[in-house]
Amino acid sequence: MVCGLLMLVAAALTGCQQSSGTEERKLDETTPAPTRASGYGVVFLAIDECSSFGRESFTEVPCSSEKAAARVVARHDGKVGEGPPCPATTDFVLHISEQKPSADEDGDGAVPQGYACMRNLEAPHPGDPGGGGGPRTIVGDCVYSAGEGEVRETSCDSTGKKAPEFKVTAAVEKRTGCPASTALYVQLGGPKPVGCARPV
Repeated sequence: MVCGLLMLVAAALTGCQQSSGTEERKLDETTPAPTRASGYGVVFLAIDECSSFGRESFTEVPCSSEKAAARVVARHDGKVGEGPPCPATTDFVLHISEQKPSADEDGDGAVPQGYACMRNLEAPHPGDPGGGGGPRTIVGDCVYSAGEGEVRETSCDSTGKKAPEFKVTAAVEKRTGCPASTALYVQLGGPKPVGCARPV
């Protein structure tokens, strides 16, 4: 009788354990694993993600959205002047202030200060050579005198606010590398920091 009672208790305990295990598996299968919100990408405005246009602010939006205006072509932490330059045909730069949203790329709740180099999804592209804008002056761009020792970029097709006076025709390491027709030297930055410009 004692053996029968022990077997009955053992069977009851085994049944409880199996039942408990089955319920746990069901809970595991039906309860989704916790995930953190990440917006449209793991990193705020990462490469190949898109932003909307706004006068005072911008947001990350799916590139397929009708609100999407520009795509990130490069993304760097820190300040623009202290980090790598944007690609040559960047149309504009978005400066990203440090933020502390509910989720971000490493889960610490902060988006570091940085900048995103942007390219418009549609024309115009002021960063293209001769386009009249963009954060960098590159070969093919036109400039006008903006004061003593200063020039500003303008559209080569004369559609800008100011008419072009010079066109950057080459980029070299030193001024001595410019052609004889050079009338103006323009600071470009990068491995070939001297722009050789001639009158338009």
